[in-house]
Amino acid sequence: MNSRRDFIKQAALVSAGALLLPSIASAKSVKTVGLQLYTLRDLLPKDPEGVIRKVAAIGYKEVETYGYNPKTGFWGMPAKQLAQVLKSTKLVAPSGHVGVDPFIRDGNTDDLKANIEALKTIGATYFTVPYLDESLRQSADDYKKVAEKLNKAAELCKASGLRFAYHNHDFEFKQHNGVTGYSILLKETDPKLVSFELDIFWAVHSGQQPDTIFAQHPGRFPMWHVKDMDKANPGQNTEVGKGSIDFKEIFTHASTAGLKHFYVEHENNYQPDELGSIATSFNYIRKNIK
Repeated sequence: MNSRRDFIKQAALVSAGALLLPSIASAKSVKTVGLQLYTLRDLLPKDPEGVIRKVAAIGYKEVETYGYNPKTGFWGMPAKQLAQVLKSTKLVAPSGHVGVDPFIRDGNTDDLKANIEALKTIGATYFTVPYLDESLRQSADDYKKVAEKLNKAAELCKASGLRFAYHNHDFEFKQHNGVTGYSILLKETDPKLVSFELDIFWAVHSGQQPDTIFAQHPGRFPMWHVKDMDKANPGQNTEVGKGSIDFKEIFTHASTAGLKHFYVEHENNYQPDELGSIATSFNYIRKNIK
């Protein structure tokens, strides 16, 4: 998982949730299976179009992007070209992961605006923050400052027609004077502006119960990351359905969460390889998640 963190470095409560009840009512079918393309990070730069076509051939209908660079695009592919590839494969990209550390530090909006335009070009709905640099999250006050900046970034996204979301790792669940960073972000961000993408692996790895989180903040989790936990080594991933996380039970809370999109993600320990791994996860979800 450190590789993902290194990559990202580089490159309110229930009443508030009630404001989002229409989202809860419209939670979509879980049969629309998505993939976070970071799963294929070692393959994409070599042949982005070919890899995306293989994802579609497996049966995935949605993808989540990562790593856009204004100079090199998505893995060397301009945003307009990616939009064409998605259209030709009948894939959609509802969300893209975008680091906002520079904006949080000094308010610089250049990269943020460039990514907004790229996401609009590929037809995305969500601008999703995947990670916070460690220097930005040392205390409860730090998280409050981050929340303030997330609200401002969300306003910029809204003005451009995008929804803003935040994706967690494990560090957000660390206690700071009796309160977690995650609870601060949920409380201090505006529910009308900021949604959350719950990474179920990291939540469970941190001792959290996803259904409890959903119940406390209904409607704020329109997106999930679905990756399973290796039974012998909880720090490692395994294919969905082969690990210790009870996704069948978790998906029964989809309406409470307000689920609209979910993405399989796998970061290590692929069996037998990346494409074989995502095929196994896809097939399990299609056959077992109702």
